[in-house]
Order: sequence, then structure tokens, then C-alpha cells
Amino acid sequence: MAANLQTGPEPSLTELTTGIIHDFQQLVKQQLDLFKHEVKADVRKTREASTSLGLGMVVLYLGLILVGMGLAHLLFWLAPGLHLWGSYLLVGGLVCAVGAVLGFFGWKQFQSFNPLPDESAEALKENLEWTTKPK
Repeated sequence: MAANLQTGPEPSLTELTTGIIHDFQQLVKQQLDLFKHEVKADVRKTREASTSLGLGMVVLYLGLILVGMGLAHLLFWLAPGLHLWGSYLLVGGLVCAVGAVLGFFGWKQFQSFNPLPDESAEALKENLEWTTKPK
């Protein structure tokens, strides 16, 4: 026995299209919010790491000056024929060479780093491509 089922009126094409567009706008808005949140978190982490790194570098620089002076005086004491300024030049040149090598490797490592959140950017890009070039 089939009962006479009453269903509501089916939505029109305009209502369906409006619903799809509204859902897509919500999706893009949510992805942009996620992207902004990830960027803010990355900036905060970068700022905290940079502060610690900067303070560490200042202290390391001061220590390096003292060690360099000590090494120059030790070299002057070990090689009596060498002038004190020559000892400072040798130690300074060695420190500069080590610093240049470390700086080079640090620069190469920095160039390979991407600070943008890749996953959110890729998802947003796919959704924007979907709207401009539907399959």
C-alpha cells in the first residue's frame, strides 16, 4: 500500500546554483582563515627563534673576540720571533675563513627554506582553479 507521500517543492536551478556559490564562498573564506592562521603561527615561531638566535649570536661574538685575543697572545708567546700584530692577523684570518664557510652554508640553507604554508596555499590554488576552469 503506497501512501500518498507529500514532498516539498524541489529547489529550482537558481536556488541550487546560489547554494553552490555560497558553499564555495564559505570554503574559500575558511581556507583563507586557515592560511592566515598558519602564517601568523609561522611568524610567531620565527620571531621567537630569531630572538634566541640573535642573543646567542651576540654572546657567541663576544666570546669569540675573547678567545681570538687569547689565541693571538698564545701564538705570540709560543713563537717569540712573531710580532703581536702578526699573531692577531693569523688568528683573525683563520676566524674569518671559518665564518665565511659557515655563512656560505647558512645562506644556501636559507635559500632552500620556504616560509609559506604549502598545504593551505596549494588547496586554495586548487579551489580557485576549479572555479575558473571547471572540469
